[in-house]
Amino acid sequence: MNKKQKRNLLRILIAAPLFGVGFLPILPELAQAAFWVAAWLVVGYDVVWKALRNILRGQVFDENFLMAVASIGAMILGEYAEGAAVMIFYQVGEWFEKYAVGKARRSISELMDIRPDSANVLRDGVERKVSPEEVSVGEVILVKPGERVPLDGVVMEGSSTMDTSALTGEPAPRDVYVGSEVISGCINQSGLLTVRVEKVYGESTVAKILELVEHSAGKKSKSEAFITKFARWYTPAVVISAVLLAVLPPLIFGQTFSIWIHRALTFLVISCPCALVISVPLSFFGGIGGASKMGILVKGSNHLETLSQVGTVVFDKTGTLTKGHFNVTRIMPVGMAEGELLDWAAHAECHLSHPISQSILREYGKPTDAARVASVEEIPGYGVRAVVDGREVLAGNARLMERYGYLCTAYDGAGTVVHAAVDGVYAGYLLIEDEIKQDAKRAIEELRAAGIRQVVMLTGDADIAGQSVAAQLGLDRAYTELLPVDKVERVEQMMENPIGKLAFVGDGINDAPVLARSDIGVAMGGLGSDAAIEAADVVIMTDEPSKLAAGMRISKKTMRIVRQNITFALGVKGLVLLLGMFGIASMWAAVFADVGVLFLAILNAMRALRAPK
Repeated sequence: MNKKQKRNLLRILIAAPLFGVGFLPILPELAQAAFWVAAWLVVGYDVVWKALRNILRGQVFDENFLMAVASIGAMILGEYAEGAAVMIFYQVGEWFEKYAVGKARRSISELMDIRPDSANVLRDGVERKVSPEEVSVGEVILVKPGERVPLDGVVMEGSSTMDTSALTGEPAPRDVYVGSEVISGCINQSGLLTVRVEKVYGESTVAKILELVEHSAGKKSKSEAFITKFARWYTPAVVISAVLLAVLPPLIFGQTFSIWIHRALTFLVISCPCALVISVPLSFFGGIGGASKMGILVKGSNHLETLSQVGTVVFDKTGTLTKGHFNVTRIMPVGMAEGELLDWAAHAECHLSHPISQSILREYGKPTDAARVASVEEIPGYGVRAVVDGREVLAGNARLMERYGYLCTAYDGAGTVVHAAVDGVYAGYLLIEDEIKQDAKRAIEELRAAGIRQVVMLTGDADIAGQSVAAQLGLDRAYTELLPVDKVERVEQMMENPIGKLAFVGDGINDAPVLARSDIGVAMGGLGSDAAIEAADVVIMTDEPSKLAAGMRISKKTMRIVRQNITFALGVKGLVLLLGMFGIASMWAAVFADVGVLFLAILNAMRALRAPK
């Protein structure tokens, strides 16, 4: 609770006894009125001041204006207790609103604690404490036990365990050692680590996450946009209606003005749209906060709403449904030894970071000689063309061989085949196999349980390898041997005859165009491609595809709460407005219709913070 909230609570606690004392029957009427006016002044002066200030700024029709007019009007009519009650209960509702918003914001701002304060950088053999923004790529930093990792890098010396829960939502620590990648925002739990920085602070994991969180609240859902527009027209409409209610019946039917002015003031209190204006954004804020606790970052309430409408999920294969940890399981040379074929392929692939390239380099098992490699050209969706020892080397899939006119050895088993050609002669192939993630099967089952009607996989891999994965996971369909542009075309075709909204889930740089094109893009893994994370609408910070189903459950629960609050608020207000027009509902009923509905709507909205099982 901040200072302003404490101050407002103190004012309420002072005003409430003053208000209660005013009901003592032993007091004369003048004394009772004095206590009620005093209570009103304690809690109401700032509301009146805000209303006046907003009028001067041209912002007339807001809840401050409605409450000020209604309470002052009640006082003028001699209804001192009702005027004070309006203001006290309004402030109680406002306090609970701020408390609820603060709690929802804290659930998200806990992520802000991952921001590192400083970095211990080694310069000229001397340890210096500097701002993370001042550290360059290639510099060496020390991360001591208990400190947060300030920048992304690779461990050069030491071993430890890392607490990654702030980023991933997972409590289990991760072991790191020499050669391990470490990401900013994690906590070093035990040993001293020497880390070589791989990214400047602005490009680090922690900076990107903070940017996502800071901008998530700015993207409104359709429901929020509707409520904003509704309030913009609704409030002036009810003020005009209240004026007409105060003036027309006395003029037409000859009744006293005081009765109808009182009814008009009651009408104003009832009509305050606080419950809608506050509870709907608060519900989305709670949903985003609940998702963040599970390591699911949603970039805005518009995306949370879209996620609840998904009926088709399209997965990339490598790194998403499969581990992306490839291993060379067979080397089949043509006209040369196995070691020679592996040498050509390793040097052709040595500058690439693709998992398949890395698997070939691991199999090679020794450093490549960069001096031997004159040029490297990556051909997306095909492979690589390089000049090694002055000779042209091609390494890639069968389409690459066909593109350059080589006949390659056919292979009809599962796995990924990397064919190679050296100086115009086909040189054989390497068989590389991936492993399905343990969580993948569970992910598909949970998506089915969540109501997803169609689960599809897109991959650039060979047909037999892709179909094998699809069969093991029970997917509805698998499209294989696709280039990045083919994936976009497939997604566009599915979106022409949609089964609900379409979500695409991927982790690689080649997935960025598809993530951007789909109704909602989901990037897998906090260590995924920067381009994929940038293009995605939702980022899952772990390598567990089943968290997509959890995110969908959160989004559907949030939307149920939003619909409940809209229906409840409009229903109660509509009923009490009608009763108020005919003099059946008193100012006390008006207070319930405003503050009571707001309070109940806020309590309901807070349920969004709790992630459904």
